[in-house]
Amino acid sequence: MNVSEMEDNLPHQSKLIDAGRRWIIGIVASVTMLCGPAGAAHAQCVERSERVPQIALDAFVSEPSSLLNQLRNEKDKLSGRLQGYLVTDISVLKSVQGLTQAATQADRASIGTALHRAEIRCRASKPEIARKISDFVAKMHDSAVLAGYSSEPDDVPLPPPTTANMPKPGASMMSGEYKTELADPFASMPLPE
Repeated sequence: MNVSEMEDNLPHQSKLIDAGRRWIIGIVASVTMLCGPAGAAHAQCVERSERVPQIALDAFVSEPSSLLNQLRNEKDKLSGRLQGYLVTDISVLKSVQGLTQAATQADRASIGTALHRAEIRCRASKPEIARKISDFVAKMHDSAVLAGYSSEPDDVPLPPPTTANMPKPGASMMSGEYKTELADPFASMPLPE
């Protein structure tokens, strides 16, 4: 093969190289898209029914102090809402620093309470996330946040799963005052409240 033949094949080889690069980029993009949601699912301590909607998380991340404006003088709601954000997606922990800087002394104590409740909630299912929260609080060096964090006892009972409206196993098969009569299998089911 002489030099002129090699130069004629050069555009063809270049096209093959470009096609190979596009193919590899396509595979990498596909793997990233498939694995991305799985990584986000690992950052959650609670079941899907207990998670905060993504739009609320995005709003908090973009403007953390807006939470303070929404829940002015409502410390319990502030700590509850922030706890919900943290157990849904631990990546919002970065925005808590900005929230703390914009908060009053009393609000910072509520933030500490929320951080501790979220840590307790994550201990059983995601101990690595609970550790991140604990490390975050230790690095803050904010006395009001630490006071709120420490005011919450470690043995706070977790809320039970939402099974209040579900019949007990076996109880739905029997009816009557002493549960001695067979229940009507065609009776309508009670609607959840």
